[in-house]
Amino acid sequence: MKTKSVLEFADVKAIAAAAEAEALKNNWAVSIAIVDDGGHLLWFQRLDGAAPISSHIAPGKARTAAVGRRETKVYEDMINGGRVSFLSAPDLNAMLEGGVPIVKDGQCLGAVGVSGVKSSEDAQIAKAGIAALGL
Repeated sequence: MKTKSVLEFADVKAIAAAAEAEALKNNWAVSIAIVDDGGHLLWFQRLDGAAPISSHIAPGKARTAAVGRRETKVYEDMINGGRVSFLSAPDLNAMLEGGVPIVKDGQCLGAVGVSGVKSSEDAQIAKAGIAALGL
């Protein structure tokens, strides 16, 4: 039997704080979602001024990154490259850049999804959050 790391609440709070700091540093109004490896919501926050739709998109990006075990940009690039049939993939409902898996020792522990600014900036915020864990 294998042993696997899991996100603890202290980890989730550290990720959220670092992601929020990155967003505020750049004056970006975003929603931030953190999920476990099964895509279950562990944390959600919508910063002042973030568009209401971002509160739906951020958790979707996080779930998609967690269950897919890869950055959501991979899916966006695949679809933009012409593989539009991938839009029918089940349970992957936010295939836009900004969802980043949290990986330790080759295992996905969960993911961070951010929505509210340019997709590349959403990903920057998510990665800043994950970096708080030293991963």
